[in-house]
Amino acid sequence: MGLTKVTRNYQITIPSEVRKKLGINVGDVLIVEVENGKIVLKKSDLELPMLPGGKGLTVKEIEKKILKGLGEEE
Repeated sequence: MGLTKVTRNYQITIPSEVRKKLGINVGDVLIVEVENGKIVLKKSDLELPMLPGGKGLTVKEIEKKILKGLGEEE
């Protein structure tokens, strides 16, 4: 059993043994449900696009990438 603490922004860290066991990676989408008074996290097959990190992106480039992710390319 792993323990985690809720931060002031209501975020948690999934313990490494749980991540490894379930194959959870950075960028994966999780489904959050409440079942019988318990929080249940389930790995989803849904893939959400991620913007590349780092400096140098213009507002126009970010907007273009968002539209591409939404399937609404110009």
